[in-house]
Amino acid sequence: MDIRKPNEVEIEKILALSPQAIFEGTLGEAEPTIEKAKQLIEPLLKKGSYYLISIENNVITGWILIGGSKDQFSDKALGFIYELFVLEEYRGKGISKQLIKTGVKQLKQEGYSEIRLSVFDGNQAIKIYESLGFKNRTITMSISL
Repeated sequence: MDIRKPNEVEIEKILALSPQAIFEGTLGEAEPTIEKAKQLIEPLLKKGSYYLISIENNVITGWILIGGSKDQFSDKALGFIYELFVLEEYRGKGISKQLIKTGVKQLKQEGYSEIRLSVFDGNQAIKIYESLGFKNRTITMSISL
């Protein structure tokens, strides 16, 4: 497995699959169109966030979207994992873990002393994040009316 930044053609493939990534990441709560996914992702890319992709036999098997952010209360600069996705047929092979480790290493090299992410309660990725040292920091609660 190779992990690297994607070229323009590969970014277009990722954007085409982003609605599926968002749908699964939100546990089915959001069913975005490609246009909506681009509205969410393109501003991040313009601000310097970027993808790292895992490649196997010249095929994209997964990706992570990483970049900078700020703590809303202290304005402290921090690294952020915006998206993590592995195509279904490649799951269970440790790709997510390797993407996270590579993303964390990259953000650390960029000078961030803390990395955060958001994940839906019940998402299986929580187990992977916890195994790599991520801990709960905030909890968002909701009530349906």
